[in-house]
Amino acid sequence: QVQLVESGGGLVQAGGSLRLSCAASGRTFSSLTMGWFRQAPGKEREFVAAISRISGSIYYGDNVKGRFTFSRDNAKNTVYLQMSSLNPEDTANYYCAASLSRGFSISMAWYDYWGQGTQVTVSS
Repeated sequence: QVQLVESGGGLVQAGGSLRLSCAASGRTFSSLTMGWFRQAPGKEREFVAAISRISGSIYYGDNVKGRFTFSRDNAKNTVYLQMSSLNPEDTANYYCAASLSRGFSISMAWYDYWGQGTQVTVSS
């Protein structure tokens, strides 16, 4: 079993930045592919970014490419999502996810574990 705890959400003005963190426990962190998803009110949960467990390759959704940076610190069992140039369309509950599988996927079904989410609100 893997436990994921997100933190770092909050209220920020358009154009600002936030850094989300996700701490994992319960399994060797380096064996997990990690991902971020987000869900805005009334919308489906969508893929934000993923980082593979083997190569450390990082993948971004088109909606955040060039503005968000995903990183992992295996020594701290933590991943980070640095978000810059935020706009109101980025307002959502952000979820950390983990998978035991190799590679990566933008599909929610591919991920085995989920955090409770952290709210990000961007004001105009």
